[in-house]
Amino acid sequence: MTMKVRKAVFPAAGLGTRFLPATKAQPKEMLPLVDKPIIQYGVEEALAAGCNQIIMITGRGKQAIEDHFDVSYELERMLQERGKTDLLQIVRQISDMIHVAYVRQKEALGLGHAVLTARELVGNEPFAVLLADDVIDAEVPCLKQMMQVFAETQCSVIATMQIDGPAISSYGVLEVKPPDGRFGGRLYEIVNMVEKPKPEVAPSNLAIIGRYILTPAVFETLANTPVGTGGELQLTDGMRLLLKKEKMYAYVYEGRRHDTGDKLGFLKATVEFALKRPDLGEPLRKYLKSLNL
Repeated sequence: MTMKVRKAVFPAAGLGTRFLPATKAQPKEMLPLVDKPIIQYGVEEALAAGCNQIIMITGRGKQAIEDHFDVSYELERMLQERGKTDLLQIVRQISDMIHVAYVRQKEALGLGHAVLTARELVGNEPFAVLLADDVIDAEVPCLKQMMQVFAETQCSVIATMQIDGPAISSYGVLEVKPPDGRFGGRLYEIVNMVEKPKPEVAPSNLAIIGRYILTPAVFETLANTPVGTGGELQLTDGMRLLLKKEKMYAYVYEGRRHDTGDKLGFLKATVEFALKRPDLGEPLRKYLKSLNL
């Protein structure tokens, strides 16, 4: 029986310390990329890929995420009364967008722990994990590309991109078999994965990016994975144990990744997304040229 991915998990319990003081009283996932919260880009990607159930892993101070995807009766009534039908439609699209459930991660004990808290809601079926910080601009949504791989392989799929030079040591890195020719040579069977290796010992230049499709067997491996530094349970460690039980694949997605969890990456993404907007692109382009940088 062919398995299908219907559920998408969004770990969103982090403290966002890199963006203090802006994140002192609001979630980093709610920082606006032009005029849309970062996390909404990921939710829209999950919906476009066919996921109809969204599971948010939240923590203290994350109420704004729930409010954003909820109905706002007062705001909708005000917009309707004032005849602002275009804005009303945008607001209603957000609340009508998803069926969402929330799980509270009481302590920030690592990405693996965050995923494990979704176990009861996911159940015994494959699921996607999206890290909202990684906003991927692609003609075909990144997760949808990965869904096509999963439909053929019925195995866990990790999104990957090629990183050359010293920067590779900031990522989980994959050891893989040579590509077998499927999906335009973008698909690799994973042999092992190493967390943040030194460049000289990195097994490849394939870095793990914040998109995963995982089989439910990962919950058992995570439950039996020893905690690492700082008492955190790492998803990479759990996936490494999963490799001993079943095949996993890496897919070099087509698209442009923006690391919005980094200040410079956030600024670059804001400029690039604004430049693509029909209402903002041209005036912003003129302004940037006027700076004579």
